[in-house]
Amino acid sequence: MSKRQLVSNALPASPVPFATTLHVRDTCLCLHVQRAARALARRFDEALRPVGLTNGQFSLMMALNRPAPPPMAPVAELLAMDRTTLTAALKPLERRGLVAVEPDPHDRRARLLCLTPEGQAALARAVPIWQAAHDEVDHALGMGQAEGLRVMLGVVAASSHS
Repeated sequence: MSKRQLVSNALPASPVPFATTLHVRDTCLCLHVQRAARALARRFDEALRPVGLTNGQFSLMMALNRPAPPPMAPVAELLAMDRTTLTAALKPLERRGLVAVEPDPHDRRARLLCLTPEGQAALARAVPIWQAAHDEVDHALGMGQAEGLRVMLGVVAASSHS
């Protein structure tokens, strides 16, 4: 018995036609956005590697770069994370001394998030690298396309809350 016969004998026929698989591959917005997000994440992870940050850590630290330390909820909302995921993302940055999580003096149950001086310095080193990588992506997309993409993605994100 050939290998092909073994495989075809072992697998029952799928109730979903292969044509449907191809249709989803070619048209699914979620799949296309996930693929693009992974490609962008890899690109920015590689660019930010010299400063020891991932793109997610950069985004999180940038979300903390405010005049006053924010509470967790608005940061989680901005980053489209739940609080548990945000807490897990903060841990490595806390261990490295880049971020501090402190009790809110007005509500001891709440936590405020802030960049430490070391975190501010790391973010300052990362910004020009991010800008160069971002400019490359904008250029690759073509004149005005990046802004249009941001608008469309914003519409999709906003529609998921309705």
